Amino acid sequence: MDKQFKEGCVFVIGGSGGIGRACVKQFVQAGAKVVFAYHQNIQAAQEIKKDLGESVDFVQLSNQNESQVNEVMCEIASKQGGINTIINAAGFNIPQKYISEITPELWKRVIDEDVNGFFNIVSSSLPFIRESQGSYVFISSAGLFKYPPGDVLSVAPKATIEHTIKGIAKEEGVHGVRANSIALGVIDTGIFHRLLNEENTFFDEKWHEAVMATLALKRFGHESEVANTALFLASSQSGYITGHCIPVDGGYHI
Repeated sequence: MDKQFKEGCVFVIGGSGGIGRACVKQFVQAGAKVVFAYHQNIQAAQEIKKDLGESVDFVQLSNQNESQVNEVMCEIASKQGGINTIINAAGFNIPQKYISEITPELWKRVIDEDVNGFFNIVSSSLPFIRESQGSYVFISSAGLFKYPPGDVLSVAPKATIEHTIKGIAKEEGVHGVRANSIALGVIDTGIFHRLLNEENTFFDEKWHEAVMATLALKRFGHESEVANTALFLASSQSGYITGHCIPVDGGYHI
């Protein structure tokens, strides 16, 4: 077991989704105690628990609910003997819209879900991550490097979060805390599948061909490739890495 995971637990937020589930499994295989949060899909959470057994536990969590986030974080830290890692893999079905199509109401909702939800996690977990000299890993978007038209509702909040991650790395390094992120390209799982199944014309064959043309590796990514990167960034193998955004995007950003 990596020394980073000996005390306390890894808390995976969004652990019932495709990428979150892969992270849960990867950390369990690495010998970590894992608690994961689901938002609505309790069936998926129960399936993961059944598959992985006593190595994992799960909780329901709404990131936007500040008091609930704080209560859950304190409960997990008390029950598990601390928290050594936060993996924020929570994802939302954010609509693909051009800026001219976005209403103020939609903008505020997305900011609340993405940015404010993220800050609730950071605010409530930071004392425990300081205590363990632990690590934050945030799942972000490759759109930060090369803006895809129609994706501002995803990219703009993540730009705010990315600079907050850098702020955590800069300010909390003195306490031994590290903070990094992973910029995803198209990963063949989770939210991507849900978007494909929605009745819209955005993700059509023309879109598929256009995206594939931008990828150096000419394929979409696998959830395990994201989980491998998350494990590396959370472990002591990356103990001198902080404040970085690692692209896992098949070369989209090039």
